[in-house]
Amino acid sequence: MEADVAKRLMDAHGACSAIGRFLDGKNLEEFAASELLRSAVERQFEIVGEALGRASAQDPALNDLIPEIPRIVGLRNRLIHGHDSVDDQLIWDIAQNKLPTLRRALEGRLMAAGMGTFKDMMTRDDLRKMRETD
Repeated sequence: MEADVAKRLMDAHGACSAIGRFLDGKNLEEFAASELLRSAVERQFEIVGEALGRASAQDPALNDLIPEIPRIVGLRNRLIHGHDSVDDQLIWDIAQNKLPTLRRALEGRLMAAGMGTFKDMMTRDDLRKMRETD
């Protein structure tokens, strides 16, 4: 796996993890009532969409592993360009029902690429150094 693709997958995974942390112990009503929480979650979804869009452009085989990439990128575009039509219920449902599967797929792809166990994975600085030596 190219270092840039690995970095993007790690970015997407990190954003998925952040969403999980942000929403831990929360319910839909709390999510919908908190501008700060909604903004934080939406920003992380933007990162997921941007990272996966760029990664799949570099490695089209990712679309076989994660067939939802076009929809994930579409959500990112809607959050950025159609911010006035974002549905809190939809974002909540995706975070609760789709994100865990995506996170596991990302972990599997990174580990299959020889990134080691997730606890031992390279940091962003390690990946940056790899790119500099390529």
